[in-house]
Amino acid sequence: MKVIAVFALCVTLFCQGYSNTLDSCQGRCGYGTNNNFSCQCNPSCERYKDCCSDYAELCKAGSTSCKGRCGEKYNSQNKCHCNSKCNQHNNCCSDYADLCNGGGGGGGGGGAVISDAEIKAVSEALYALDSNKASASELIIDPQALVPDSQTSSKIDLSSVPLFRYLDEAALFSRPTYAAFLAVLDNYNRMTGQTEDFSSQQLAEQETFLKETMSNTELGRELFAFFYTKGIYASEEEFIQDLKMMWFGLYSRNNNKMDSSGFEHIFAGEVKGGKVSGFHNWIQFYLLEKRGLLNYYSHSFNGPWTTYPDVMGMQFMWDGYFKQVGSSVIGCSPEFDFALYSLCYISRPGKQCRLSLGGKELIIQTYTWEKTFYGDGKKFIGSAFPATPRN
Repeated sequence: MKVIAVFALCVTLFCQGYSNTLDSCQGRCGYGTNNNFSCQCNPSCERYKDCCSDYAELCKAGSTSCKGRCGEKYNSQNKCHCNSKCNQHNNCCSDYADLCNGGGGGGGGGGAVISDAEIKAVSEALYALDSNKASASELIIDPQALVPDSQTSSKIDLSSVPLFRYLDEAALFSRPTYAAFLAVLDNYNRMTGQTEDFSSQQLAEQETFLKETMSNTELGRELFAFFYTKGIYASEEEFIQDLKMMWFGLYSRNNNKMDSSGFEHIFAGEVKGGKVSGFHNWIQFYLLEKRGLLNYYSHSFNGPWTTYPDVMGMQFMWDGYFKQVGSSVIGCSPEFDFALYSLCYISRPGKQCRLSLGGKELIIQTYTWEKTFYGDGKKFIGSAFPATPRN
């Protein structure tokens, strides 16, 4: 009798446990209708009234979290995703790495994980390969006033002369990557809310920029080789095409106009809400200051590097609009700037990315654009910039 009782108890517990899996959306959000389950976990269940009791909690209310969703298949109706390819498409939920052992890295077909150590190693390789960076004789700056974080919003001009004292334009701007960068840089309207409309020549300039910086430099090829070995891109063509979309694909920041892109925001700079938005490139800063359109006020941090590239956070007025902290990598080549931001965005979308340049740490903060997508749910670059160092 004891044996029968124990057997009966085991059967009861097994059935209860099995029933719980059939009656739950744990790990099933977004899956198609499956009659082997007693309830469903996809948008159709709302219409057919056969959703599991925890559908709303795990699949709707929890649509911005990976709780109960790790490994689920792609569902375009979800705001973010929790499968092995979400890093590749830059659309993981913010807690994917913590809950699904994603490691925060970028994943290709096999969901490869990129460690912080690997990011630091490849960033050191890119740093060593930046043969087009400015030398001390080609670029001279005068940082002048250093202000604490508490005074960055004061809008007081504490510097009597421009930041850039000298730049050897003949030596730098004649190089193919600089020339390609300059050709793209002047294609934008800085005011958000006004549609960006590119001519065929301007679209060709985007292609030329990608070719010169990523395909025709050892630095760019090193970045592709890294992502290729991690399984994130299967070919250079796929790599370049994805860069083109994530950087140059248009989206709307204001008034439902296709008025912005990652490239415009980060490299050219924009004006939104009466202030400068983005603007994290030293060449654009130099050009506008030279033309008398930008007034350098002060800086709130200066990196530990004694040669270029260096990193600074500047306060300035751009033709009537103020930037509280515009951080940039100073003196680097266009390909180095573009490669660092691309490395960080692909590897750590929407997060801090810890690099190593000459043995010294640089943190890049990246942001994803959450409102519109390209391809199979991939996210455009919202922003990327050197983060303010914290002691």
